[in-house]
Amino acid sequence: MLGLELLRSFVSVVDAGSFIRAGERVHRTQSTVSQQIKRLEDELGASVA
Repeated sequence: MLGLELLRSFVSVVDAGSFIRAGERVHRTQSTVSQQIKRLEDELGASVA
């Protein structure tokens, strides 16, 4: 099951247009957002980019 935090980060990246701004929106570092997107990609077996 996908975690809500992973989905929140994904939506924030899409809305904000960058990992840095997405991190600011979800109160995480850019590195943490990147790791969350990687986890989401791994869980879905797909690449976001």
